Amino acid sequence: MLTTITVCDTCKREGWNAESGQTDGEILASLIERAADGLDGITVRRHSCLMGCSSACNVALQADGKMAYTLGGFDPTSDAADGIVEYASLHAREKTGIVAYRDWPEAINGHFVTRHPPLPDASADPDD
Repeated sequence: MLTTITVCDTCKREGWNAESGQTDGEILASLIERAADGLDGITVRRHSCLMGCSSACNVALQADGKMAYTLGGFDPTSDAADGIVEYASLHAREKTGIVAYRDWPEAINGHFVTRHPPLPDASADPDD
């Protein structure tokens, strides 16, 4: 099943330098896009403001019928991007989206902000 990585492209970490020409979120998004290029089960999109400014850089991982996660506080580095993509690949393979802690890439430890249960199936009969 397809897991979507949504990257906040407006994230700016404390001390961000406007003269760099890119936000920290744009840099992280580019690195994640590069790391995910050609992988099955993963798609990447950018979105302006995930409203997690106090823990920038932020990403969300989502898939139909699976647990969803928001992660933040990343440095915009290739190590962070590789860890996010590796975790998203594991998320894509798990039926529930829940990845065993022992399998988490080191780069994502300490970066979980929230998790959200999947939305109820709109086609399901509420009386069942």
